Amino acid sequence: MWNSFNTADYEGMVAEVITLEGHGGRPIRAYWSRPTSGGPHPGLVLIPHIPGWDEWCRETVRRFTAHGYSVLCPNIYEDYGHGTPEEVSRRALEAGMCPDSTVMGDTAASLGFLKNNPAGNGRVGVIGMCSGGRHAFLAACTVPGFDAAVDCWGGGVAVPPEAATPARPVAPVEYTKDLPCPLIGIFGNDDRSPDRAEVDALEAELKKYGKEYEFHRYDGAGHGIWYYHRPMYRQAAAMESFDLVLDFLDRNLKNGG
Repeated sequence: MWNSFNTADYEGMVAEVITLEGHGGRPIRAYWSRPTSGGPHPGLVLIPHIPGWDEWCRETVRRFTAHGYSVLCPNIYEDYGHGTPEEVSRRALEAGMCPDSTVMGDTAASLGFLKNNPAGNGRVGVIGMCSGGRHAFLAACTVPGFDAAVDCWGGGVAVPPEAATPARPVAPVEYTKDLPCPLIGIFGNDDRSPDRAEVDALEAELKKYGKEYEFHRYDGAGHGIWYYHRPMYRQAAAMESFDLVLDFLDRNLKNGG
């Protein structure tokens, strides 16, 4: 749990940008952070949100590494060139957003990288916030090999067929029956994407297919509960839900599931 380390323990990490083979075999950059002591360590793929492959994602990668995880955050925006995270993600939005197919290709590559890491324990989870939460649920259902999934306020998961776009041809909820691993969801009850009805619809599908899941919903909170750099941050809900996610990941990735 957060702030529960022993002050006598050694702690260290390495964090860097690496290159790996992403969707369609093209090189993509990824931000990789891992502990320098102990191990073997479980892996975690963090899928970036719509604000881009940004500093908040990198800080969050390191935060999970401080709790014993080898974390890889792929640049799913590689096809849209380079610049500041805001500039690149704006180009992606103008183009209709990253296609699900390319994001899943980059996510599969990240999973394979962590699974094959000799310092890993062989177990890997996937996590995402906002559009990344949607992608995390989709990846858990359609990319074989994940051992746990975390959906943080992912909008567009349980939407009707008429909401389909060329980039997002199938609502992730349609794949619920294929979810092979435990799922945790973190949601704000004042959020508009996903709103309560969408979260209810996803929960109904999870119950229908007997999936292992836990949802945590917060009153007085909307989208982006953890975004401490924005007014939407909710301190109490953020700290409680972060601990819940850590406990969930520890149970399913550190302790063998």
